[in-house]
Amino acid sequence: MFVMGIDPGLSRCGYGLVRRAAGRRLRAVSAGVIETDPGAELPHRLRILRDELHALVAEHRPDVVAVERVFFQVNARTAMSVGQASGLALAEASAAGCTVVQYTANEVKQALVGYGSATKQQVQRMVTAVLGLAEVPHPPDVADALALAVCHHNGAPLHRALHAALGAALP
Repeated sequence: MFVMGIDPGLSRCGYGLVRRAAGRRLRAVSAGVIETDPGAELPHRLRILRDELHALVAEHRPDVVAVERVFFQVNARTAMSVGQASGLALAEASAAGCTVVQYTANEVKQALVGYGSATKQQVQRMVTAVLGLAEVPHPPDVADALALAVCHHNGAPLHRALHAALGAALP
């Protein structure tokens, strides 16, 4: 299974692609961040983000795209921009025929660290260890995207079993 994790954001959108290698070890294939100019007009920024996401999905052809679900934001303006970026990621992945799943930040933390209130540094260290990386991925958006992909890899058997048991009620 080949999973692309996306940490949506309008200024910085992290992505990370993880494949299960021989021996069941997870391996990072590619990771980075898509950036847009905060001073540019919103439609222009959204187009850049859509074009970049489209190109990444077309180039890598992931089986699954795991997108962070916006669960709670104090700042409404931030929530709106993250929601717009998330919508683009969901639509691009779906249009490409990928299976699309969403996880909250707490679900990712629970899956990787075993604690839903883990710090960003704890998640970054765990991503580094699980993927056997030489250093912590930067910026944090990249580590978060890789964490989403790892979360899905580790939870996919349970996710499939629940989906089979409950039918279309699950994403």
